[in-house]
Amino acid sequence: MKIGKLSFSSRLVLEDPFEWAYKLEDIGYAGWELVQEGLHCLNDGNISKVKDVRDTTNLKISIHLPFSDMNLAGLNPGIHGEVLRQMKYYLHMASDIVDVAVLHPGYLSPYGSKVPEKAWDTCIWSLQELCDVAEDCGITVCAENMPNFPKIFGRYPDEMLDILEQVERKNIGMTLDTGHANTVGLLDEFVKKCKANISHMHIHDNHAKRDEHLPIGQGTIDWKKLMDGLSGYKGLMVTEMATIEEGQQCIEYLKSL
Repeated sequence: MKIGKLSFSSRLVLEDPFEWAYKLEDIGYAGWELVQEGLHCLNDGNISKVKDVRDTTNLKISIHLPFSDMNLAGLNPGIHGEVLRQMKYYLHMASDIVDVAVLHPGYLSPYGSKVPEKAWDTCIWSLQELCDVAEDCGITVCAENMPNFPKIFGRYPDEMLDILEQVERKNIGMTLDTGHANTVGLLDEFVKKCKANISHMHIHDNHAKRDEHLPIGQGTIDWKKLMDGLSGYKGLMVTEMATIEEGQQCIEYLKSL
């Protein structure tokens, strides 16, 4: 298959990403997703390095907003306010670099489990607020479906569609994460029900039991069937790997399809 829309994201957030970003085009990638975790976080000290990658390569850059210790459905006002502040900070900082920002919908805290409707409403309101900020920055917010973890929003196709409908913003889309959908056993259903709403993709493999982030072709996903089902999709497909070497393995497997 053609791989012109393939992008790379590394989960190895303790390694400086800016040097290896220059290698991506050489091995066949067209994009780079910058994860706002660890050393990958944008700040006043490294933003010029990211802009240099943008200006000296043809890579299309997207960002994944932070997710460690972040909960858009959190019900502690002070902590929730800080979560939104940080996400808005990265949207503003990336506004002239990216046009897509990925985020996780949120989850039920111990208190949220007692009042799940309130947590859901908080998640929707949070997404609306972030979409409004993102619109001013020229960015589409892409909510990501989640793996089979307890008490987390976005595990099921209908739930993801409900999120998009209730947020009701023109710049809200969906990131289809193939590995996450496979842990729930609903990858085919996600493609069937959500195809028209998919703006962005994360692609990786697993054995349908846990979120392993294996190179493509090393788990149980039927990639030929998946790619056939996604014919016409025009967004980026981001391989979420630990290393550049795993990213190369993904490219070679996709070429073989």
